[in-house]
Amino acid sequence: MGQEKLDWKRIDLNLLIVFYRLYQTRSVSLAAQKCFVSQSAMSHSLAKLRELCGDKLFERKGHQMVPTERASELFPAVEQILNLVEHKVLPSSEFDPNEYRGVCKIGLTDYAEFIFGPVIYDAILSDAPHSRVSFVNVNRNSYKQLSEQESLDMIIGSIPELDEQFASQKLYTEKHVCIYDQSMVDIEQVDIETFVSLPHCLVSPEGAFSSNVDKHLDAVGLSRAVTAVSRNFLTIGRLVSGRAMFAIVPEKNGANQFDAIAPYCCASSCSSSGF
Repeated sequence: MGQEKLDWKRIDLNLLIVFYRLYQTRSVSLAAQKCFVSQSAMSHSLAKLRELCGDKLFERKGHQMVPTERASELFPAVEQILNLVEHKVLPSSEFDPNEYRGVCKIGLTDYAEFIFGPVIYDAILSDAPHSRVSFVNVNRNSYKQLSEQESLDMIIGSIPELDEQFASQKLYTEKHVCIYDQSMVDIEQVDIETFVSLPHCLVSPEGAFSSNVDKHLDAVGLSRAVTAVSRNFLTIGRLVSGRAMFAIVPEKNGANQFDAIAPYCCASSCSSSGF
């Protein structure tokens, strides 16, 4: 049709996978791991890609290989080609969990892993007895990058502003409770005046010293003193123990900690919309 025929001999279609992994991981070494090749082989493939596309494609900035504008333009097309090959060209066989011998990679926030990790493990091994389970710690700031780097099968956690590339399903709504060490706080019921009279600790993925609790207190002209913040739910129970201090935690987290640490008390159950 008046155009030169494409010389397929000079095009290695494996380079599409190399490009895809480099774009996903932003790292030559991580991409090499996912392609099961050496780092030098991955660097050699990147050189071929650059020559083929007439563009640097990825430029080192700090510890990352950042895609160029041309690479960002190419990625959707490369992803579409690989998906077509996987789902339309290659033969597919029905998945048999009883025969599966791979690794199930589950991304969980620290709270979700603490509460649901054992249940998830039992459920997976019940259906796929030859599989293995890898729990990967994620949070609302790292889940997107780790999903790509680790090829996560699913993510469980509280992520308020989910990226549009992810599909989600609401699992449940949880109440929150106030916990304190009964040996240090000798009260039968936590009223709001008592609640604001003692220091507080709280969990915040961003390290913030305030939460929705403070918004509700401010609305009624009150405030509390938050003196400690942790990014890990497991720390909060240890902080409260042996101190005259309050903490608001999810109900399941509180119940699990009470089983382990007898002196704790749970008071004034709070609705999930408020706290």
